[in-house]
Amino acid sequence: MYLCLDYFFIVFHSLLIVFNVFGWIFPVLRFCNLITLLLTGGSWFILGIFYGIGYCPLTDWHYMVLRELGETGMPPSYIQYILDRLLGIQITPLQADVVTIGVFFLALMASLYVNMKAYKRSRKLN
Repeated sequence: MYLCLDYFFIVFHSLLIVFNVFGWIFPVLRFCNLITLLLTGGSWFILGIFYGIGYCPLTDWHYMVLRELGETGMPPSYIQYILDRLLGIQITPLQADVVTIGVFFLALMASLYVNMKAYKRSRKLN
């Protein structure tokens, strides 16, 4: 069961990350992308007040599963974990944080821009 949950989290969490980064590109997905980006930011910065800045429940749950599977010494960043596990790329916690925050805010700005542009266009049509 834990092995299935491990694979589920690898696939689901990785796809969510990819969607957060690139979902704004596709017009039909733009609003959903904005919602997932806002939920991600809310998790990191609002739940983060209570659990530590950057807190993600998906990471927490996946790490619980990995501990049940006997894994130890998981990195603080899920990006570090994914890069190492899937691609064999090792980066420092600082590099992971800088890249994660930078890419997140770029994606958020892009999503806000295209969503506001679409909203203004829809208001002109009415």
